[in-house]
Amino acid sequence: MISKDDVAHVAQLARLQFTDEELQQFTGQLDEILNMVDQLSEVDTEGVPTTTQNVLLENVMREDVATFVTPRAELMKNAPTEKAGLLQVPAIIDKEED
Repeated sequence: MISKDDVAHVAQLARLQFTDEELQQFTGQLDEILNMVDQLSEVDTEGVPTTTQNVLLENVMREDVATFVTPRAELMKNAPTEKAGLLQVPAIIDKEED
């Protein structure tokens, strides 16, 4: 059985602050969780293979094939400003701040 002091200690380690009412509530909840975990240790797992991954993983790769790309001039028609064939955007870093 877990005590209120144990929960308070774990809360302190996690930098959490709880009222006495919350500590009492969480102590009961954590005790229930730990009891459920204890019940799992009673399950007979003899002959059950260890499972490390329950979803089959498959590396899916596609063939690298060149496809049609919209011409740069067509794309730049949508740009508000352009400089040397590139999108020009407002500066977000002021060089004088360093």
